[in-house]
Amino acid sequence: MTVQKRVRIGASGARPGDSMLAERLRRETGAEVLFDRFSRGRYSTDASIYQIEPVGVIVPRSVTDIEAAIAIGREQGVPILPRGAGTSQCGQTVGEALVIDTSKHLRGVVSFDKENRRVRVQPGIVLNHLNAWLKPHGLFYPVDVSPANRATIGGMTGNNSCGARSIRYGNMVHNVRGIEAILDDGSKHFFGDIPGNLEGIGDDARYIDIVTRMRSLHTREAAEIAEKFPKLLRRVGGYNIDSIDPRGHNMAHLLVGSEGTLGFFTEIELDLQPIPPAKALGVCHFPTFWSAMDITQHIVKLDPAAVELVDRTIIELGRQNAEFRPVLDRCIQGEPDSLLLVEFAGDDRAEQLRKLDMLEELMADHGFPNAVVRAEDPAFQQEIWSVRAAGLNIVMSMKGDGKPISFIEDCAVPLEDLAEYTDRLNQLFARYGTRGTWYAHASVGTLHVRPIVDLKTEDGAKKMRALAEETFEIVREYKGSHSGEHGDGLVRSEFHEAMFGSRIARAFEEVKDTFDPDGLFNPGKIVRPEKMDDRSLFRFKPGYAAQPMDTVLDWSEWGGFAGAVEMCNNNGTCRKSNPGVMCPSYRATNDEQHVTRGRANSLRLAITGQLGPDAFTSDEMKAAMDLCVGCKGCKRECPTGVDMAKMKVEFLHAYQQKHGIRLRDRLVAFLPRYAPLASKFGWLLNLRDKIPGLAFLSEKVAGLSAERTLPEWSSEPYEGAKSRSGSGPKAVLFSDCFNTWFEPENARAAERVLAAGDVELVTPETGGRPLCCGRTFLSAGLVAEAREEARRTIDALLPLVEQGATVVGLEPSCLFTLRDEFRSMLPGDESGRLAAASKLFEEFIVEQTEAGKMKLDLKPVGRSKALLHGHCHQKAFGAVGSVQQALAMVPELQTELIQSSCCGMAGAFGYEAEHYEVSMQMGELDLLPKVRDADGETLIVADGTSCRHQIGDGAGREALHVARILDKAIRG
Repeated sequence: MTVQKRVRIGASGARPGDSMLAERLRRETGAEVLFDRFSRGRYSTDASIYQIEPVGVIVPRSVTDIEAAIAIGREQGVPILPRGAGTSQCGQTVGEALVIDTSKHLRGVVSFDKENRRVRVQPGIVLNHLNAWLKPHGLFYPVDVSPANRATIGGMTGNNSCGARSIRYGNMVHNVRGIEAILDDGSKHFFGDIPGNLEGIGDDARYIDIVTRMRSLHTREAAEIAEKFPKLLRRVGGYNIDSIDPRGHNMAHLLVGSEGTLGFFTEIELDLQPIPPAKALGVCHFPTFWSAMDITQHIVKLDPAAVELVDRTIIELGRQNAEFRPVLDRCIQGEPDSLLLVEFAGDDRAEQLRKLDMLEELMADHGFPNAVVRAEDPAFQQEIWSVRAAGLNIVMSMKGDGKPISFIEDCAVPLEDLAEYTDRLNQLFARYGTRGTWYAHASVGTLHVRPIVDLKTEDGAKKMRALAEETFEIVREYKGSHSGEHGDGLVRSEFHEAMFGSRIARAFEEVKDTFDPDGLFNPGKIVRPEKMDDRSLFRFKPGYAAQPMDTVLDWSEWGGFAGAVEMCNNNGTCRKSNPGVMCPSYRATNDEQHVTRGRANSLRLAITGQLGPDAFTSDEMKAAMDLCVGCKGCKRECPTGVDMAKMKVEFLHAYQQKHGIRLRDRLVAFLPRYAPLASKFGWLLNLRDKIPGLAFLSEKVAGLSAERTLPEWSSEPYEGAKSRSGSGPKAVLFSDCFNTWFEPENARAAERVLAAGDVELVTPETGGRPLCCGRTFLSAGLVAEAREEARRTIDALLPLVEQGATVVGLEPSCLFTLRDEFRSMLPGDESGRLAAASKLFEEFIVEQTEAGKMKLDLKPVGRSKALLHGHCHQKAFGAVGSVQQALAMVPELQTELIQSSCCGMAGAFGYEAEHYEVSMQMGELDLLPKVRDADGETLIVADGTSCRHQIGDGAGREALHVARILDKAIRG
């Protein structure tokens, strides 16, 4: 047997950014080759505490690309590191190696056997994508990890992932039937069931040698394995040598959980399960954490599919998140310390409801009567599970340098010891002057706990080390597992010898050396690891500090711009596959560069000097920020609250200060100031789309795509609402630039609706030019000009607000600027009071109607159905529901909400020649196909001017503002 040399992470045959290696990869593969410093930076982190710069990155388009890259790596002494979504908690997917990212192109279903309930897939397929593909067949893959909307099957297999319902379905190792993998010598093998006599294995000498050696190892170490391996479902540390059986076993089970250290997975065969048609969920409330832990051992006797913990920290932080607050308010009664989410699932709905009754009885018998909130509706259940799924990231939304850190978070102990174990850990945390956040898999004794530690300091690193050593010692007392779900990586591999003993640790090394004698694949993980507290491997390395910089927006909430950027913990929610708002550019390109996480990493590395001097204002940074459309989806949907739209404004300001501003950006930015004059020549400007050649010329001169028609200047712009008396509420109609100069029919319709509701309209003093939110200036990074407009607007509107008026706006991007960016540009009481008094038109209508302060007499509009597209900012601020409620006021009109991300136009973005194609890709993801499928009698509703133009350009349909629908419905 070849004895592997100890390979220190980073001791490869090429250095990061090696140009000769990059050129060879471009020449000999069809992969995307990413060796620039920004790309290497984006791939230097995962969701762990570590950061190691890779040699380079490739994104293969085929298995042939992977085979060629492995051969090149072997020849040049460059380690190979497989990567999927990059959401590993323990540092499995970082290292000084050639990173091979399968998540963009290798994401297909290879074959499907419905009768035998099996599917074979490529490693980059996302779990939710797979389950969506399987759903029409009544099947699903049951290892339901929390990041299911971005986790890849290859990563889950390499990690031996588990999920909330492992008590019912088991872990990955119990649900993987076979793995096709490329080994260090370039040979490809299918690892699957092997009979005791090796019959049918063929003449594959390498495969036979591996099988024979592994069986010999198991025979030799059988007694040690029986004694040292924890007798728990949740044991994912080390290699699964306990799965080997000389009488016959599945070789794939040895590769599951190997973290890319034994071979490169190219295909994975999975066992499937029928989708349970009936589910019932009980939210159990407890006054203390101990009581929740103590009762779990009794709840599992009811045969639930899942028992998941949500602790007080997640409850409190979740209520601070606009996306999760409504769900928590609905499912929580009082002020519990802890919750257990108990799910029952099966074929018979009545049976699941009976089990819910039994749960209530059990709770009452243990002293907790009336402590179960029943969730029988599937939609309500899904909303609750979405909060639980985000639990890991919700706890990371804490602001400041001290963060809940992942290093002991998935230890597993027997259920009967769970309450005592968790109590001892809480006492341990208190002794070290910290506390832990708890959540997750109570059903199997695996509770995710994250002590709050500041890893920017040497003391913080020492505290982490001490806590790890003492915690693992306690775990061993209970004969538990130190790694119950998230694997080993850099943070736990070091402790295998203490957990399993020296003989098992040497056996793990023998497994590695049999499969990978030269240490080609992901060195330093599982065997021969680095120290977990080696600060040179940390994201916050010794000397880490943000460079001094002058910011123009208020970042005090995070302790500065750097603190806001560091809120990104790389959890990858922005890579999610379901059609929320976030992140539209990533959904269109599937490039790490164009996802919120990728931008945040680039910003963090740039402002801390890790990408070279002046990186923050470099063209590379501009490329990283280029496709951010300012949708604000991350502000709402990112569990840690990363506000990339605001960060882009800060970046653009700094970039323009250094490089100047282009003609096109000036044309867009200064629109509010030249519009009064330009509108007088609107007929002339409108010729751009009527005379052949002018559109082409405008693209050459100003970069405005000739594929687009531009908004038409109105010959009768809106002159502003005139003051009128009324017995109803008082309001100011804030008409933005777009509804003033281009679509005044919306403003006039809104004025008529408000008049019909007997609203008292008041007119602000504007000084001769309409008020402006400054949105166009912000989109170009011209914050000083935007601040000037904000100041003028506050001065004009605040006196009316103090008289009881509500500021009513039509364009979501403009109105929400008053509620959001104004407070960053001009922090203080004045902007805060204006923000509180600013409402979208539909919000105002619904609120005043429900309060009984106004009443609209509406008639049918002659259409029975409306298809609604929500503007990104409406979604980001949870305001789409108001549009639905306003439309519901129209008799005989049924509204369907399009489940979509950004329309793709995003202000000026979609008009820009270089962005036209990706703009259309965004629209084609959800919105445009849905509109095209609608019949001609269906109303299309969109409040955003950009959205309406995208729908018109991309689907050939006219979309209307909700104000025009209500105007049509006014009786008389």
